[in-house]
Amino acid sequence: MKMKIVADSSANLLSLPDIDFGVVPLHIIVGENDYIDDDKIDLTAMQENLSSYKGKTSTSSPSPHEWENAFGDADVVFCITITSSLSGTYNSAVIAKDIYEHNHTGRKVYVLDSLSTGPEIALFIEKIAELIKAGFAPDDIYKTLLEYKDKTHLYFSLASLNNFAKNGRISPVIAAGIGLLGVRVVGKASDEGTLLPLDKCRGEKRALKKLIDHLKECGYTDGKIIIAHNNNEAGALELKKLIENTFGIFNGTIQKTRALCSYYAEPGSLLIGFEASLCKHKPYKD
Repeated sequence: MKMKIVADSSANLLSLPDIDFGVVPLHIIVGENDYIDDDKIDLTAMQENLSSYKGKTSTSSPSPHEWENAFGDADVVFCITITSSLSGTYNSAVIAKDIYEHNHTGRKVYVLDSLSTGPEIALFIEKIAELIKAGFAPDDIYKTLLEYKDKTHLYFSLASLNNFAKNGRISPVIAAGIGLLGVRVVGKASDEGTLLPLDKCRGEKRALKKLIDHLKECGYTDGKIIIAHNNNEAGALELKKLIENTFGIFNGTIQKTRALCSYYAEPGSLLIGFEASLCKHKPYKD
């Protein structure tokens, strides 16, 4: 039985060792420019264009045909998508699943709406790969993944909300106050897969401290953790050091954001996916 993992490009991954893995790119639309989030994209040019462009920007989901092509000839596909609250990618993948299973009797596609993005999706992918290598049956892999999903979280420190404003997701007035004088938004992916702000911090040092506080509140001890950064390696390394100093271990990796995550987590931002006990938060109020 041939098994394959397929994700969209918000996972920030291009390949996996010893596992059949496919990536379907999202698109970032800036005026007349269509940036495809694949290994050929010029991220520097995209972000410079985003910074200078004053008009509306947007993202575009992969088509069902692109998903179907990525499934290839696998007997079983585990398909992970960015949260459906930010993108139509999940709906497109479900359509592709129906077409694929109809055209290939006996084959199976499991589609998971991550309700998240970036490093938390990467954790899901790593878990699936681990279970495939351990010889688990497909239904058992999917069941375990759903249970695992209750133990993972995504937190962020955003240096700007300009692109959220440019694509109409938040008010430009709100976005104008973030990034000004070093103000950052610290928050998480909510249980519904939406952006849930928790704190507004002046300066990265305070934002990193808040992230550590939230890790403690979540019951984090020594679980796997992935830090993704957008042109902020220094901040990622400082957070890694704080985690080591606070919990006695850094059980994870640091990665760079690709185009889709770089669109929402603008330069200077950090994303953190980690394993911990279930936690709940209320958003801050202005």
